[in-house]
Amino acid sequence: MEQIERQGIIVWFQHRKNLKKIRRYGHLLYASKRMKYAVLYVDQDKIDDIERRLLEYPFVSKVERSYKPFVSTTFEYVMPDKAKQYDYKSS
Repeated sequence: MEQIERQGIIVWFQHRKNLKKIRRYGHLLYASKRMKYAVLYVDQDKIDDIERRLLEYPFVSKVERSYKPFVSTTFEYVMPDKAKQYDYKSS
């Protein structure tokens, strides 16, 4: 079974009542009432088309992509936390 790569996008909107239209383009993970933005997860191969379609709406101010899939999360030479190394049961 082939795994579909997903990527997050942040959609800045003007009115919360338009979330239903935004929701149909991907998996709505979070929507902020005060800051007026929504976090969507969409397929990576469709992100250009979805971004273009969302920007056509008059209530969408801006669409930003998450670059988390492209950032390396392997870390080298990490110093271990001494508090986590301490064994509380040995005393």
